[in-house]
Amino acid sequence: MAVYTHLTADDLAGLIAEYDVGELVSAKGIAEGVSNSNWLVETTAGRFILTMYEHRVDAADLPFFLGLLDHLSAKGSPVPRTIHDRAGAAFRTIDGKAVALIEFLPGVSIDTPRPAQARAVGEALAGIHLAAADFPGERENAMGLAAWRKLLGDCGKRLAEIDAGLPDLVARELEFLETRWPDDLPRSVIHADLFPDNVLMLGNRVSGLIDFYFACTDIMAYDLAVTHAAWSFAADGSYRAGVGDALVAGYDSRRPLPDVARAALPVLARGACMRFLASRAYDWLHTPADALVTRKDPLVFARRLSFYEAEGEKVFRGQAA
Repeated sequence: MAVYTHLTADDLAGLIAEYDVGELVSAKGIAEGVSNSNWLVETTAGRFILTMYEHRVDAADLPFFLGLLDHLSAKGSPVPRTIHDRAGAAFRTIDGKAVALIEFLPGVSIDTPRPAQARAVGEALAGIHLAAADFPGERENAMGLAAWRKLLGDCGKRLAEIDAGLPDLVARELEFLETRWPDDLPRSVIHADLFPDNVLMLGNRVSGLIDFYFACTDIMAYDLAVTHAAWSFAADGSYRAGVGDALVAGYDSRRPLPDVARAALPVLARGACMRFLASRAYDWLHTPADALVTRKDPLVFARRLSFYEAEGEKVFRGQAA
């Protein structure tokens, strides 16, 4: 989440008036993430999240994204529903950009998860894979292997500005992943971006899964690998085996992993790291200086990628220290 586009108080009040959610009381920009502009909106009827879709979200995809939220919410998943306007539309446009109002869910994001919390996240992730089984929409993963190569290619020689060893790491790993990427594993609609800041918790309970704007139809075990790479490391970069093991165990308890999917997790985890290395490197080099956004260090995922390369087989057999 971030704020790239600035709306005036009159803009916001006029927009909120199109919904049956009371009158606008306040709106505060949310300066996290890098994809959309977001505001925490308070009205006389409650709190909501207002999202304006920026450079990585195509308005043609919004029926998929917003329909998925409503589908999962109706299935009992801890997912915010879309607030439709008075005419029944799930999104509107302002100055050519689409905007949507989303239900606000209570809870806090966890910086240093406990194993019990990681287990609950694994269970919740499996839950959305199961709940999405009868969702009619499909969407190709726009941040798959081809996109990683394009983003990194657009960075070109400037990758060395981030770290001198990064160009060689990227070239070697892309070749490995393009050779070894599995294409025969079970698929469903996946979240594809389930970082700690996209999970809300109350104690050890998951109260909200949010920010589905990279959701797509892809390998379910890849979604688990993305979540594992996002949750299982301490701030100093060390691997937290108790958290990683609990996450996989929680997932497996609700949707048992096929043996072939479990065996593919080391490769899928390397791919997950490359995906976020690629987008972070691109954003590091291309984010406007005046954007209300905190850039994220791509080397975090370069180091995690190297860890999975060396230890991935042990990690997913539960043998990592």
